[in-house]
Amino acid sequence: MADIKIAGVMRAGAYSPNHIGNDAAIFNAAAEHLRKRGCEVNIYSEDKFRDQDISEQIIVNMCREQESIARLQAMEDEGRLVINSGFGIENCTRERMTRILLGNKIPYPDSLIVNTNENVIDDLKNGGFSSCWIKRGDFHAMHKEDVSYCRHPEEAQEVLHEYFYRGIKRAVINRHLVGDLIKFYGVSGQPFFYWFYPFDEGHSKYGHEAINGKSQGIPFDEEKLRSMCQDASDILDVKIYGGDCIVDKDGSIRIIDFNDWPSFAPCRLEAAPYIAKCVLSAIRKWKKR
Repeated sequence: MADIKIAGVMRAGAYSPNHIGNDAAIFNAAAEHLRKRGCEVNIYSEDKFRDQDISEQIIVNMCREQESIARLQAMEDEGRLVINSGFGIENCTRERMTRILLGNKIPYPDSLIVNTNENVIDDLKNGGFSSCWIKRGDFHAMHKEDVSYCRHPEEAQEVLHEYFYRGIKRAVINRHLVGDLIKFYGVSGQPFFYWFYPFDEGHSKYGHEAINGKSQGIPFDEEKLRSMCQDASDILDVKIYGGDCIVDKDGSIRIIDFNDWPSFAPCRLEAAPYIAKCVLSAIRKWKKR
């Protein structure tokens, strides 16, 4: 593996709200496991990645900036190996993710995709939406206000207009699902998969976990959850992933969020070697092309 040179690109701090240290820790841990397997891993900040020439043909990254994503996509088109794919990272932006998951029959909340200057009260009422979530549709969440819980359609209308005045043109409105909130982490093609109840463990980015509150421990099929997440990983083209789902009182599971390369904060030591194995497996396949 000594001939394998990898550019490791860190995530810009603006896209690690309340998780800058955790994001850096999992990335550095995965990079160290790659080094132990003989790879040369050169670390770049997202700013340096955008501003200077990168000679490495393999890029392992946590990028979120739009310019960075565009550059990753261009590199993939040139034939370089990029993990996570720039196209996959873009697929995790809210509107694209919603369209892709619903279009591929992945269990997901009933949703409306709207312009933020629209009047949506009638659509919400006609669709049977009472409480709901409004999420910016154009990009990844950077601030707490990019994801908003609304108790009724009238409040949703007010919040949607606030998004418009903030310059956010598109939004996704998800029906609020009642049940146990579960956070999960996975690595495509690897035996690693981890889930837990974030509210019970005090794990939070913006405090939204309190809406669903303490888990009831509703029984569900863990293998089904794992399989569903692997399907979403394949469809979205994201190898290193995490997200959230809701388990309904009947045990049914629906994904409510899916993210490219999360922090793996509660399972970092366990996840890092499998991330490295995933990267090495992808390298072997790429070299055989």
